[in-house]
Amino acid sequence: MDFTPTEEQTAARDLAARIFGDLSTHERLTAAGTGSDAGLWKELCAAGLVAAVEETGLLGLVLLLEEQGRTTAQVPFAASCVYGLLAVEAHGSPEQRERLLPGIADGTVVVTGAIAGAGAISGSASGPGSVSGPGSVSGPGSASGPGSVSGPGSASGSGSASGSGSASGPGSVSGSGSASGPGSVSGSGSPSGVVRERARGKREEVLVGRLTGAVPAVPWLRDATHVLVADDRRGLWLVRVAEAESEPVELTAPWSAGRLTLDGTPGEALGAEGAYDDLLATARIAFAGLQAGVCAGSLSRAVEHTNAREQFGRPLAAKQGVQLRAADAYMDTEAIRVTAYEAAWRRDEGLPYAAHALTAAWWASEAGQRVVHTGQHLHGGAGADLEHPVHRHFLWGRQLDAYLGCGGEVLQELGELIANGEVET
Repeated sequence: MDFTPTEEQTAARDLAARIFGDLSTHERLTAAGTGSDAGLWKELCAAGLVAAVEETGLLGLVLLLEEQGRTTAQVPFAASCVYGLLAVEAHGSPEQRERLLPGIADGTVVVTGAIAGAGAISGSASGPGSVSGPGSVSGPGSASGPGSVSGPGSASGSGSASGSGSASGPGSVSGSGSASGPGSVSGSGSPSGVVRERARGKREEVLVGRLTGAVPAVPWLRDATHVLVADDRRGLWLVRVAEAESEPVELTAPWSAGRLTLDGTPGEALGAEGAYDDLLATARIAFAGLQAGVCAGSLSRAVEHTNAREQFGRPLAAKQGVQLRAADAYMDTEAIRVTAYEAAWRRDEGLPYAAHALTAAWWASEAGQRVVHTGQHLHGGAGADLEHPVHRHFLWGRQLDAYLGCGGEVLQELGELIANGEVET
């Protein structure tokens, strides 16, 4: 394996480093509060960095997210690339790719994901259930017109639909209409009809369902135009935020989050069986890359502080205890980075990567929290200042520690893969 970035990946990373470094300053982050920086998002999109991910792949995205993490830039970059661009590119129909990707690439369409968190969704499909013509819905439970459809929950023939399967861990569900415990996400949605769309003069079918339930905290929901929702059968549905209810909530990190409530809200299916697993693994790798940047930024600030701060006439960095903690933090950061690189590279190369995604997620969780704690401790009293820049790294590191599953949860999933002989090389 060779993780050496291509020329395109290197150019995109260097451009991202310059933009994040110039614009994600302490003053701008302070002014943004818990919201996002619209000006920075506009600059990133105008520079073509979101669109570049189509060419540079997941490894290219990981490199860009490292640069975002170094500055804790408050933009929905990771979310829109993972839940929007990469998800639609990998699992969307030709019509969905043609319709959605240009807007995602130029930043006018922002997508986030509601696939993990704590809470429960109850209820079932509602609303009309059949389609009698292009874009119209009439009559329950059937779809008229020729053709069949496939997608999450699967549907075939006359428009009836069914789904199966169960899930465990983050982003998983415990069954339709039932509540799941903390640490999991449940949802419920059933296909209710088929909408026909025209694409390049051809009819193309898009499975449409009605979703009911609530997700208590969705990162970047306040910035999003669409949200990718996982239902209780591990199906993926793209929902317009304007057609759902949302209200602001605050997370540990300032991620412009919101509570999402669906009440018979329409959504279009994205992908077929297996799409959820790919999305979750891809998200874990991408956010591990983000965590690598957060840790590198925290450690960089600690090094700068301990070299400048003196005690008894010598820099704090000269103390052996400080050096040992900094060295451990550096090794942890490198472990997060290299495992994220390997998992991303394997996905880009079409190799099995499920176990590698869990490995990267485990390092991002366990090692990530150690590094941001070290960064704060090495700042001494300044580390306790909520207004100090290093505190942002602490908040982001702790948020990423539990996002998409904490260390114990992903380790259990990895153990189950190994025990079941499902680890492929």
